[in-house]
Amino acid sequence: MSEEELGLEDDDSRAVITAVGRQLKLWREAARLKPAEFGTAIGYGENLVYKVEAGKRIPRPEYLERADEVLGAGGKIAAMAKDVAEARYPKKVRDLAKLEANTVEMGAYTNTVVDGLLQTEDYARALYRLRRPAYGEDEVERQVAARMDRQHIYQLSPAPLLTFVQEEATLRRPVGGRMVLRHQLERLLELAKLRHVEIQVMPTEAEEHAGLAGSLRVLKLKGGTAVGHDEVQLTSRLISDPREVQVLEMRYGMIRAQALTPRESLAFIEKIRGET
Repeated sequence: MSEEELGLEDDDSRAVITAVGRQLKLWREAARLKPAEFGTAIGYGENLVYKVEAGKRIPRPEYLERADEVLGAGGKIAAMAKDVAEARYPKKVRDLAKLEANTVEMGAYTNTVVDGLLQTEDYARALYRLRRPAYGEDEVERQVAARMDRQHIYQLSPAPLLTFVQEEATLRRPVGGRMVLRHQLERLLELAKLRHVEIQVMPTEAEEHAGLAGSLRVLKLKGGTAVGHDEVQLTSRLISDPREVQVLEMRYGMIRAQALTPRESLAFIEKIRGET
């Protein structure tokens, strides 16, 4: 993926990338290097150098590392990679990822698509390409990278308990085509083998369903508090009111009880994969 265009909707990201670009320009000018000379020295084009310094492109870690070496910054430029990495992703994704990194237990019911923490890269990419108004290809890749980065939650130690309930329709909709869906189903079966992950399916034929009001997410944090998260259309909302969180916890508990058991769900997913 090339250096990404910065999303205009994210003022926090823009401020960080603008500041980094300004610092890079000051270091380059102090070294008496023209943009073309600097670009050649670090292995990038002159046009990209201009865009990075103007805050219009997000520099990848390799760009910052090479710039640090060429400009003799002694690690000062390379150290900005952490801030840049965070700024690469939309703010709502960064905020959610921070919560997930601090969770001891998370439950999610999803009724439209496969949950983001369960998605393959190809499935996520297909979803973002369906977005209207359409994303540019750079923004699609930015969003996909952010979603994949959140899946670091599976490597946390101690591992949080992660439970998911997927609506049956999400496992049958061929987002990205049949092969993308098949690989996505295989990914679900793979993740379900992890001891701290449980995946359940809510069958379409279920008569009792406590989740008809929509998808929901409940996170229990290390400090003993709990929060909810809800994302619908253009709205991404963090729910911290204890009374509202209690309602979400109650609904999620009922949803899990009404869905197929984890063992039944794996057999169900295997069956759908065989049909795909």
